[in-house]
Amino acid sequence: MLEFFIARRYLKSKHKTNLISVISIISAIGITIGVAALVIVISVFNGFGSLVTSILVNFDPHVKVNLTEQITNDKIIEIEDYINKKYKPENISQSLETKIFVTNGRNVQVVKLIGIENKNLSRIESRIISGRDYLNVEDNFFIIGFPLALRLSARVGDTLTINSLNNLASSVFNYSFPSSKKMMVNGIFETNNKDYDNSLVFADLTSVQNLIKKKQITSLNVVLENINDAEKLKSDLADKFGAEIESVESWFDLHKELYSVMQIERWGAFLLLSLIIAVASFNTLGSITMTVIEKKKDIAILKVMGLKDNSIKKVFMFEGMLIGLIGTISGLIIGLIVCYAQIHFNFYPLDPRKYIIDSMPVKIQLFDLFMITVVSLLLAFVSSKYPANKALKTNTIDAIKWE
Repeated sequence: MLEFFIARRYLKSKHKTNLISVISIISAIGITIGVAALVIVISVFNGFGSLVTSILVNFDPHVKVNLTEQITNDKIIEIEDYINKKYKPENISQSLETKIFVTNGRNVQVVKLIGIENKNLSRIESRIISGRDYLNVEDNFFIIGFPLALRLSARVGDTLTINSLNNLASSVFNYSFPSSKKMMVNGIFETNNKDYDNSLVFADLTSVQNLIKKKQITSLNVVLENINDAEKLKSDLADKFGAEIESVESWFDLHKELYSVMQIERWGAFLLLSLIIAVASFNTLGSITMTVIEKKKDIAILKVMGLKDNSIKKVFMFEGMLIGLIGTISGLIIGLIVCYAQIHFNFYPLDPRKYIIDSMPVKIQLFDLFMITVVSLLLAFVSSKYPANKALKTNTIDAIKWE
């Protein structure tokens, strides 16, 4: 293509004013730095996002179906059968949630007690830091978070007294003493999620039902083979069983605020770092504008030789795009090298005594690389538009006459 050939020659040729070459080089370097920074920072955000998701999803269900108090056992079985037939999940388990007082001597804490089926205990076992041997031999279990254990001065093997807040309220109206239950601590868990570790307690479903004196189920917890099916399952259940269920929450909904903040931070960083590319791209505008002024005679001669205005415009558009392309490719290469170096050689370690990981997490996503490339080249295209249009306004007779 003639236009591309001329643009490449203009970019490589020596200019009467060295400043033009300097500005072009600075523009390419600026775009390189901006693109590399974007690749690295967004990949780090992806790494932390994946880490947080893995911590939460490995502990939470992919879909949580909150049931009404009036729902019947037959309807619960119908919902479970529907999920099993259509989605073939890894696991569906029933749970019962209630607020309780936990007492150990003079230490009292208000927490959420979750009664779960024994088959669902495996999702918690990986987070157990003390008491695994007890869990292997006991059908009944009572597991508390590590920070809660510290506040209660409780250890594995200690017996705690628990009272349901529901029982407490009913006993006040009935002028009776609230029923309580003694539970031995079988395990202590730590998820590195402060909300969970400080306020959640797990016990076997039967014990919790006996505590509140109701054979009740408050939710169904679904673990899917493919987590990406969570939103579809949520929508299907809401459409089919909307009247019988209170609500359906996906893993994203359970921590919507956290994920929303992470997304805002990620896109905020993307926009801020894109400004580096934008500034470098507008340096390209200055460089090409100066090239247009310097090459007035060339433009006039090309017009006389029959080159159309659209082709002349393309010459300077291609020159700007070449600068953008060189900077973008260089930035992608540098950014990917840094990311792969961190993944394989861990040149930026973290103290495992302070953090739950020993290195800065990095995750490269092709979509992000595509978006960075598009933004960078789009800015280069926009910055080339003005000088390319300026080239069309060159007066052929005056340019040849004065040169």
